[in-house]
Amino acid sequence: MDIKTENLSHIYMPGSPISHVALDNINLEIKNGSFVGLIGHTGSGKSTLIQHFNGLLKPTSGKVLLGGKDINESRETLKQLRFKVGLVFQYPEYQLFDETVEADIAYGPKNMELTEAEIKERVFEAINYVSLDEALLKKSPFELSGGQRRRAAIAGILALRPEVLILDEPTAGLDPKGRDDILSNISRLQKERGITVILVSHSMEDVAKVCESVIVMNKGTVAMQGSVRDVFRESETLKKLQLNVPQITQLVLKLRREGYNLPDDIYTTDKAFEEFLKLIKKSPNQKGSVG
Repeated sequence: MDIKTENLSHIYMPGSPISHVALDNINLEIKNGSFVGLIGHTGSGKSTLIQHFNGLLKPTSGKVLLGGKDINESRETLKQLRFKVGLVFQYPEYQLFDETVEADIAYGPKNMELTEAEIKERVFEAINYVSLDEALLKKSPFELSGGQRRRAAIAGILALRPEVLILDEPTAGLDPKGRDDILSNISRLQKERGITVILVSHSMEDVAKVCESVIVMNKGTVAMQGSVRDVFRESETLKKLQLNVPQITQLVLKLRREGYNLPDDIYTTDKAFEEFLKLIKKSPNQKGSVG
């Protein structure tokens, strides 16, 4: 489902001495079925923007269109939107509240007035997408490890079968394996179901690994937008915005400056490993020249 903003602005505490412009005339379009990274330094407007996408915040001015329809045109439209746009906040495990993991995941589908069979189907589908063991369903959420609770919380959103999935720092605080598991599961979901995914992250490595395009926020505006390749090639511009390219890219750029013949669009360790092997096989005792 497409998301589009038209002259979207949001001002916190308008007319007061502490008035703050969080979004300033944002015009952007996120295509249906795309996997988009949303990055920016703290206070750039990322969180405010995504809360407009599912109607948690209303624009001070401008519009948010979902599938071509203004989401704030009526209360009924907004109600329907909440089932179409799933928003996973940072540290979602703190929002678990029910007696069992199963009941927590089933909470959203129950509010959709589905049958018990449909609810059960969605619960099992959701835990499959986050690789959560079925044996944990009857346990209290508070008996789970931190990583398991994170998966359970994400499963609760997936059980709604949203057409748009927004994740705010979904890998924050997880160990490397937990981080990789979450990202690979989300990527699999996006490919299998063709949904629109927006990943908010401070990790350039995470964005490079799974996203197709990137939106860069700065001071409430869209500073840059484009493919992962196009955005991360602008390393100096990103530095001025208090951001950086992935660490592996920094290494590759340094090697290129020293004369090694490596592409300038390497953003993941897998791609770097592949290119290093090519370089070694081609010229094991020489740097080669940058072409």
